[in-house]
Amino acid sequence: MKLALLSDIHSNRQALHACIEHARAQGAQQFALLGDLVGYGADPVAVVEQAMELAHQGALLVQGNHDAMALSPPATPRKHGELGAQWTHAQLGAEHRAFLQSLPLTARWGSVLLVHASADAPEQWRYVEDSDAAERSLNAALAMDPAIRYVFCGHVHVQTLYFLSSTAKLMRFAPVPGVRVPVLAHRQWLGIVGSVGQPRDRDARAMYALFDDVAAQLTFHRLPYDHLAAAAAIRAAGLPAFYAERLASGR
Repeated sequence: MKLALLSDIHSNRQALHACIEHARAQGAQQFALLGDLVGYGADPVAVVEQAMELAHQGALLVQGNHDAMALSPPATPRKHGELGAQWTHAQLGAEHRAFLQSLPLTARWGSVLLVHASADAPEQWRYVEDSDAAERSLNAALAMDPAIRYVFCGHVHVQTLYFLSSTAKLMRFAPVPGVRVPVLAHRQWLGIVGSVGQPRDRDARAMYALFDDVAAQLTFHRLPYDHLAAAAAIRAAGLPAFYAERLASGR
């Protein structure tokens, strides 16, 4: 079965739609949303309602730090994300907030563990930004259950793949978009699937990944989408211009 892995949507309706349509065209039979449905973007209601529809169809979801912050935003915002959380909280209805509140920090799909940040204390939202952090996350997942062979996460807004070699050395791999990567289950793997709605690698294209558990292959994708429309919606909502500007520059 092909599992589409989408993370860090950040209220970007246009990017989410592009990734869902592309994944379905690639044969995705299951979806997993790895947190941060909201934050920064102008369409939190549309994105949460799309997530609710996917959940009704059987999709797997986990909570991200921006989802949690939108439920209880700081009274006096001091950072970009906190300001967005306050605005997002006001847009969401009771049913949307209840849905975000209900999301778990981790989810299982066979030998796959899904988490927004690191599997090492997921509630602390630790970034998996290097090999040491990736190793801690993998070790934490294996401590939960030795049957776990794959950990998929987001939070970092880039695409990276780590794996344990035959000598138990953690290796880092930079995937090429659209190229299938063999991820055989005799090793342990950690894939960072990137950000659907807010890439930060100087590339404006949306990101997601597609995992085929039968073929044991993982494919990272990059997609153009109407980021100008997403940016225009941010400006029209009265959100900080920086939220809009970063979409075009991928930062």
